[in-house]
Formats: sequence, C-alpha cells, structure tokens
Amino acid sequence: MRLQKLHGLGNDFLVLLDLDGKQSIDADLARAVCDRRTGVGADGLIHLGPGLRMTLLNADGSRAEMSGNGIRCLAHALAREWATPGLAVDVETDAGMRHVEVTPGSDGRSVTATVAMGAVQAAPAPDLHLDAKDTVGADVGNPHLVALFADRPALDAAADGFARTDRNVEFVIAGPGEGQITMRVVERGVGETQACGTGACAAAWAAHQWGLAGDRVTVTMPGGDVVVELGDEVRLTGPSVHIADIELAAAEWR
Repeated sequence: MRLQKLHGLGNDFLVLLDLDGKQSIDADLARAVCDRRTGVGADGLIHLGPGLRMTLLNADGSRAEMSGNGIRCLAHALAREWATPGLAVDVETDAGMRHVEVTPGSDGRSVTATVAMGAVQAAPAPDLHLDAKDTVGADVGNPHLVALFADRPALDAAADGFARTDRNVEFVIAGPGEGQITMRVVERGVGETQACGTGACAAAWAAHQWGLAGDRVTVTMPGGDVVVELGDEVRLTGPSVHIADIELAAAEWR
C-alpha cells in the first residue's frame, strides 16, 4: 500500500490513491497508521477510489463526511500522481460533490488549492458551557459549533484542554486585521488540530453573521492562513504541502 503524506497548514493526512478499487481502508488501519508514536502519524487517512470517490477516516477511526484541508491535500496528491502541475477535478464526498482546483506553488513540494465547498447552513448550537460571547451552529457537510470570545486570553482559556465532542468546535476572536478572524479548533475524532478547512468556512460564515467580516474572510489558525469567500457557493483557498511517500505492508498494520 503506497500512501502520500501531505499537510494543509499543519492539518496532515495520509492519502491512498486507489482508482482501480483494489485496496481499502478501515478503522483499525486508520488508527494504526495515524498514531503519532507507533504509526506514521496524521489527523486522518483518506482513500480515493473509483469514480474519484473520497472516504476520510479520522485518527480515531471514525468516518468524517468532509474535510476542506483533506480534499485539498487529496487533489495535490492526485496532481503528483498524474505528474501535472495544475489540476481541476470533481471529487465525490459523503457531503456531496466538491470541485477542487490546484495551481503550482513556489517550490516543488507545495501547491495552492481552492475548493468549492457548497453552502454553509445554520445548524443547532448545543450548550457546551464555553463561557463565550455568542455561539452559532453551522453545517459545512459536517457539524460545527463556532464560539466567539472577547479576546485571546478568553479564547485560550476555553480552548485549552477542551475535550473532543460529536462536532467540530471553533474558538474565534475578531482580528487582528480588518476582514480577519483568529481561530483555534478542536476536531471531532481527532482533538485540537493546527488548522481545519470546514471549520474555517464555518467560522468565516459565523463572523459574517455577527457583522465582524464581509464576504471575504482571512482565517488565521495556528498552522497559518486560509481565505474563505462567502456566497451561495463558499470557496476555500490555501496551501497543500507534500511531506513524503510511504510504503506499507498493509496486512501487517490491521
């Protein structure tokens, strides 16, 4: 089994390109290879099968409907496999069809990838006792709760040690610049990650609802910045970086 390891702003994935449908992934394999001490290490394991069908398993083996960073890394892996500097492709996900465009970066390891993420929808906002100024639920093909805080110390106090839940939770403040928000995220099935693409879309949408930003939002996360363009079709743009190619004797990891 040949995997590519890539990351989008530190949100890292192992990608298996299996367009012939000869291989598969399961929860046991995901937990084994994503373990950062006894495995390769990643936030998730992605399988791309026949018909460009994407399946994503989180590091704990649970299935995720969608990942904005994951699908950008997947498209980058596909561009490398097909030896093409640029790529425009439609990928089927559990959240629906997603269009991804890849353009070359400044070096051989990186690209910029833009994903048409569909629409962000309002969703229930359970009370997670975050002591936030406001919270809003959002659906980006997967469930989110966005929590707004007054300042960075309040954000960090809420996010530090926050336990994973049945949804992705974004902790945000306005700024530091105009049209910009700062975010930390705890992902369902993973824990805190350096970045989250669907979370950035949910947070940008929430910031717009709160009057903190316009239709174009820069979301600053521990791993770096992405740009979210809001509208009926939300667009997410950010980098993907290739880390390594990995070969596994897959049967030994199950």
